[in-house]
Amino acid sequence: MSCLSEIKIGLISTSDRASRGVYADEGIPALKNWLSHAITNPIRFHEALIPDERQEIEKTLKRMADEDGCDLIFTTGGTGPALRDITPEATLAVIDKEMPGFGEQMRQISLHYVPTAILSRQTAGIRGKCLIVNLPGRPKAIEETLGGVRDESGNVAVHGLFSAIPYCVDLIGGGFIETDESVCKAFRPKQK
Repeated sequence: MSCLSEIKIGLISTSDRASRGVYADEGIPALKNWLSHAITNPIRFHEALIPDERQEIEKTLKRMADEDGCDLIFTTGGTGPALRDITPEATLAVIDKEMPGFGEQMRQISLHYVPTAILSRQTAGIRGKCLIVNLPGRPKAIEETLGGVRDESGNVAVHGLFSAIPYCVDLIGGGFIETDESVCKAFRPKQK
């Protein structure tokens, strides 16, 4: 039996077509796979595959943060410039504090791979004791954004988002997240 406390993570995929069954959602499976390898705590996932509807996204974010007690929520999809891409607006409507550094870092990472990263509008914020992060929709981009850019030797050249997430969750009163350092090292200040 593990002595690490369980972490609750919400996973929301926003896609009109995937939510109607036109094609299979790839965002939630990619997130679960990466997080299950990176986090050593037991994880309880709360999942939702919903259309690109602002009220539905806002309602789902509020439920996961307030009722389900998630420490962390990741959304995937709906962050581009298209008319139906409204995940950032829904996120900004429900958070108490915006965390713009997350969006800045996501774009920095993605620019190593594609010039269209500047079209991304990902953001993050805090609602109560829950960190909410908007991620890209493609599985490869999710992995790159969370894990960072690595050089030819496999060393981290640009830190991924997840290296800062456990400490952020600590600061807002969420659960203590432990990571597998071979996947992603969590950075926390040294104790004085």
